[in-house]
Amino acid sequence: MYKMTAKWASLTAVVALILLPIASFAAELPDFTQLIERHSPAVVKITAVSKGDLTRTPQQLPPNMEGLPDIFRELLERRQVPRDRGSLGSGFIISSDGYVLTNDHVVDQMDTITVILSDQREYTAKLVGSDERSDLALLKVDAKDLPTLTLAKNETLKVGQWVIAIGSPFGLDYSASAGIVSAIGRSIPSARSESNYVPFIQTDVAINPGNSGGPLFNMDGEVVGINSQIYSPSGGSVGLSFAIPSSLAIDVVAQLKGKGRVDRGWLGVMIQDVDKDLASSLGMNKPVGALISEVDSDGPAGKSGLKAGDLIIKFNGNDVHTSSDLPYLVGRTAPNSKVPVLIMRKGKEQSLNVTVGILPVSPAEAATRSASAPANNSVDVLGLVVSNLEQTQRGGAEAGVVVRDVKAGSPAAEAGIQVGDVITQLAFADIKSPADYAKVVKGLPKNEPQAIRFYRQDRPVFRSIVIK
Repeated sequence: MYKMTAKWASLTAVVALILLPIASFAAELPDFTQLIERHSPAVVKITAVSKGDLTRTPQQLPPNMEGLPDIFRELLERRQVPRDRGSLGSGFIISSDGYVLTNDHVVDQMDTITVILSDQREYTAKLVGSDERSDLALLKVDAKDLPTLTLAKNETLKVGQWVIAIGSPFGLDYSASAGIVSAIGRSIPSARSESNYVPFIQTDVAINPGNSGGPLFNMDGEVVGINSQIYSPSGGSVGLSFAIPSSLAIDVVAQLKGKGRVDRGWLGVMIQDVDKDLASSLGMNKPVGALISEVDSDGPAGKSGLKAGDLIIKFNGNDVHTSSDLPYLVGRTAPNSKVPVLIMRKGKEQSLNVTVGILPVSPAEAATRSASAPANNSVDVLGLVVSNLEQTQRGGAEAGVVVRDVKAGSPAAEAGIQVGDVITQLAFADIKSPADYAKVVKGLPKNEPQAIRFYRQDRPVFRSIVIK
C-alpha cells in the first residue's frame, strides 16, 4: 500500500510540473471584457442605399393574352423597375457632436447613409468628405453628447501584440474578435488606387464583410487602426486582415473636416523595385530603394532635377527600403514643401532638395491642375469652382465643366460633389461651358432642390442640390 501511494505521489508531482507552465501561460492571456464593455457603445453599424438604375423584371401575363406575338409578349412580360444597391459596414464615433469615421468603400456612391448606435438610436448621416486612396470617409450626424473613441496618435505596434476588433460582420451587430498583429507597414495591391498610400497593419483577427470601417483596438483601449480589407478566396476570414493605421487616419480626418478632401504630396515619377544584379550595377551592395523609370518633365521631380535611372534611397530623412515605401512617404508630405532626397546616380550618392507638388485626385484633376486657371477662380453660391472640360478630362462625358474645388459645408459638398467630377446638367439644363454653368447658377432659386448630373469615373450620377 505504501509503495502504491508513493508511486501515485510521484506521478502527481510530474503532472503538476507539466501543468505549471500551462497554467502560468493561461494566467497571462488577456481579458477583453472591460475593454469591450467600455468602448463598444461608440462603435456604430452603417447601412447605406443607392438608388439604382432601372432593371427589367419578369411579370406574368393574364391568361387571355397568352396568344400574343412574341415581340408583344416580351414587352408585356417584362417591366422596368428601379433596383436599389445597398452597403453594410461599421464605423465609430470620434467626437461627441457626431463625427463618425468609416471606410470610403462603405459609403461610396450612396444616396442615403444611416448610422445605428448600440442602443438602437438611428441617425441619417451626411458625408463630410471621403478619400478613396486611404479608403476613409468622414460622416456627420445631428446629435450631441455621444460616446467617443480615441485615435492613437502613434500606434507603435509590434508584431505579436494583442489587438481586438468590434463591428458588424454579416450584419451581426457589435461582434468582437481578437488576435495578434501579424505584420506592420504592409503594402498590398488595391483595385481602388493605382498606388498604395497606406502602410497597412496586418492581423489575424477574424474580420468579415460588415466589419469594414470598424475600430481595431490595442489593450489600452486606443483605436490603432480602421479595419479595411481582408484576403479571402472564400469571402470570409482566413486570418489575413488589414487595417489603416490611426496615425494616418488622424491626418485624413483633419483634412476632410477642414476642406472635404485630402491633398497629398506628389513627385510625378514612375518607380520600380531593384533586384540584386540591378542594385550592383547602380553601385549598391544590396537591393534597396525606389528606382525612377520615368519622370514627368513638367512635374515636381523633373523641375527639381530628378532623372530616370536615379535610385531614391532616402526621402525627407526616411529610409526607402522598397519602391512601395515611397508613395506613402511622398503622400504624407505637405504639398509645396521642400525636402531633402538622397539618391544614387551613376554609382555615387547625391542629395537634392525637391519641392513636392500636390497629388491629383483623379486623371481629370491632373489635367485641370496642369492647365491654366480660369479667369474667375472664386467659389460660387453652390460652393464650387469649375473650369473648361479638356479632351483628356472627359471621363465619359461629351461636354460639361470640371469641378476644381468644393467648399466644405457648401450645398455642393452636402450633395456629395467632389473635385474632378464633370457636371453635364444642372436644373435639367445642359452644361457645355463655364458660361452655361454660370448662367444656370445665377437663376437658381433658394430652398428648392435642383437636379445636378455629373460624371465620376466614367459613370453618370444624378444628385439633388439646394441653395439655402
